[in-house]
Amino acid sequence: MDRDRRGHRPVGSERVIRQYRSFDRSVQLLLLNQFTINIGFYMLMPYLAMHLSGTLALAGWLVGLILGVRNFTQQGMFLLGGTLADRLGYKPLIVAGCALRTVGFGLLGFVDSVPALIVASAATGFAGALFNPAVRAYVARDAGERRVEAFALFNVFYQTGILVGPLVGLALTGIDFRLTCLVAAVVFALLTVLQIRSLPASPPDATRSTVLNDWRMVLANRRFVLFALAMTLSYVLSFQVYLALPLEAQRIGAGAVGSAALFAVSGVVAIAGQVRITTWFRQRFGPDRSLVLGMLIMAAAFPPLLVPSLLSVILAATLIAVATSVVFPFEMDRIVALSENRLVATHYGLYNTIVGVGILIGNLATGTVLDLTRNHPVVPWLGLAALGLLCSWILSVLHVEPKVAASTS
Repeated sequence: MDRDRRGHRPVGSERVIRQYRSFDRSVQLLLLNQFTINIGFYMLMPYLAMHLSGTLALAGWLVGLILGVRNFTQQGMFLLGGTLADRLGYKPLIVAGCALRTVGFGLLGFVDSVPALIVASAATGFAGALFNPAVRAYVARDAGERRVEAFALFNVFYQTGILVGPLVGLALTGIDFRLTCLVAAVVFALLTVLQIRSLPASPPDATRSTVLNDWRMVLANRRFVLFALAMTLSYVLSFQVYLALPLEAQRIGAGAVGSAALFAVSGVVAIAGQVRITTWFRQRFGPDRSLVLGMLIMAAAFPPLLVPSLLSVILAATLIAVATSVVFPFEMDRIVALSENRLVATHYGLYNTIVGVGILIGNLATGTVLDLTRNHPVVPWLGLAALGLLCSWILSVLHVEPKVAASTS
């Protein structure tokens, strides 16, 4: 077992710090960057709708349009962002994404016309499409043999930023939403400078083919595409922390307290247990079986909701968080293995685009089912559990064995 010099087993925070220090400087910086990126993003975005509908008094459909533009721009441009990262190098895309988000967040606080707000929202979305595939590909490359460990830590830093960001934003928005936007813009401006000064340069993934040929090659990777389609079901299920579970909390009268508990539980599980969960599953089951078992845990999250209670909702959120902690590091590692270390950022970009479309369709379907089955609340929970079992079965059938060793960098 992993113990310190005195024979004591390290607690969660010590284990995280020890693993963090064991990685190269570039990986350490990328993990800190993701933590800070999420602080900057989540200090602003949860309060944007309130600003648009309250301070600016925009109609509900305009608020939905502005928020939707950001999500559509990010999901729709992931493939382009990944392609540019492979052709230009990871560092330039990370720098460009942080700089663009600086501009976008600054504009959101100081413009009030709908066209300007749409441009600002699109800029923040496109910024995410630029740096997200590049960051993941960079981590995968520099972590080498330790990709799974690196992505486990990545999720810890990611979730910590999600927890801290809204708290900072709540304090700032209580003073003035424009102050929140200004601080978020400053955070990304500082990140931009930090990337330029400290992040090691990353050579492009040399390719002599055209962009269209690169895309054809990625789309022709049948095992990768099948894996992405299967994993879309996992994202539809995990997204229910934002959709079905808050609605259920509201239905049973838990309201805002229940919704807040959901996000707190999700973050705490990832922060406190991610590294231990990843280590335990990897040692006992390996990557393929861990993915299958993770989806079984995800499926098990929904039957408790057949008994309406706040405890059931929190239990469901906890199981979803555990399942996500099991799946995420092996999922990120598998994408690299299936890409055979060629055009890794492009593969990540296409993967995120496929998942984004799947989440959109899945949420529309889930919302429709929730509306149609208000008098039969057991139906959506059994249906979501069945989706989890289906995903687990598909992954067991695919049981993809990478053509190259996962240890290559």
